[in-house]
Amino acid sequence: MTEHINLFENVNRQFDEAADILGMAQEVREVLKTPYREVAVALPVRMDDGSLKVFHGYRVQHNGVRGPQKGGIRFHPEVDLDDVRALASLMTWKTAVVNIPFGGAKGGVQCDPSKMSLHELENLTRRYTAKISMVLGPTRDIPAPDVNTNAQTMAWVMDEYGRKAGHAPACVTGKPIELGGSQGREAATGKGVALITREAAGVMGLKLEGARVVLQGFGNVGSYTGKFLDEMGAKIVAVADHAGGVRNPKGLDVKALAAHVKANKGTVAGFPGGEAFPREEVFAQDCDILIPAALGGVLTKETAETVKAKLIVEGANAPTTTVADHIFKERGIVVIPDILANAGGVTVSYFEWVQNLQQFFWEEAEVFEKEEKIMVQAFHDVHDKVVKHGCTYRTAAFVLALERVYKANVMRGW
Repeated sequence: MTEHINLFENVNRQFDEAADILGMAQEVREVLKTPYREVAVALPVRMDDGSLKVFHGYRVQHNGVRGPQKGGIRFHPEVDLDDVRALASLMTWKTAVVNIPFGGAKGGVQCDPSKMSLHELENLTRRYTAKISMVLGPTRDIPAPDVNTNAQTMAWVMDEYGRKAGHAPACVTGKPIELGGSQGREAATGKGVALITREAAGVMGLKLEGARVVLQGFGNVGSYTGKFLDEMGAKIVAVADHAGGVRNPKGLDVKALAAHVKANKGTVAGFPGGEAFPREEVFAQDCDILIPAALGGVLTKETAETVKAKLIVEGANAPTTTVADHIFKERGIVVIPDILANAGGVTVSYFEWVQNLQQFFWEEAEVFEKEEKIMVQAFHDVHDKVVKHGCTYRTAAFVLALERVYKANVMRGW
């Protein structure tokens, strides 16, 4: 029997484990769990063949007591309101863990971008932005790219928002450099995952140089994570994506793999530098470190039993179910949660927002230096909670985040 997964319930169970440690009152839990605002919109779009199709879009603003809400927009056939709620909630805790002055939000449109033209995607993006523009803004809610959206998507969001509000580059992050985007933003999430992997391996006594790493997903996050870990001396021994898997126990050539993906419709399948294997077997590959870097809900009761890694670092949002989390705890496998591990993206989004507000821009080396300082500090803040409470890194990260959001709420008034 397959485990039923509701991401919002899953996140709230993780919340409650931390709230129990803090002895948090039930009424406070309800306030902190409940989204501040939810927007659902119908998006009629004229398609290239002349037909009119109605898409459904969402924007959930979870919490803004520590600053403007912040979170990506994803385009995916399976987007639903519960998923967006969960991801908005995770953004609240993520920004609090790395201690940047944002709250949490998330957006999504139920569509299949792989079956849409660039013209159709632009029309959809503009219609979605126009419908939710009243809740957006540089001091209110700042979107960013997520699954199946990119810098071009954000350029359309910025332009559409600017039709009413005037030129406001700080209204969105993850933009093209030419429109006020930050150096290093594209690589930021993967860079952060690699930095957190390095720090976690260090406290575990696991030597990163020569460590065998498996990546599930080789899109933006997975490819940059692989690049930076490869540069740190780790061996990427297996990679899988939506279309297949490839492995090499001696280590894959990450640069060659990235070039192959670019030239082969965005998939690692068919890469000549390794042996092919079924993508569903990726979690069972022999390795020291496993990094899920694709969609959520993939590490379930079934897949958790097959994992051979000593350390799991969550590059994706919500990849591990609560049941799988308990299995990993029982098996002694360390899990570094998404709200810490992949917070490099929102950290550099914060840098982009700051640069836009002051119209003064930094070089990539400075961006990465500032990102490393924040990510390393966040890891050790969470590690201190692990030591203090004797809990998992996920619970420790939630404890840290809940403390910060709770204090802000108390000081501002409920």
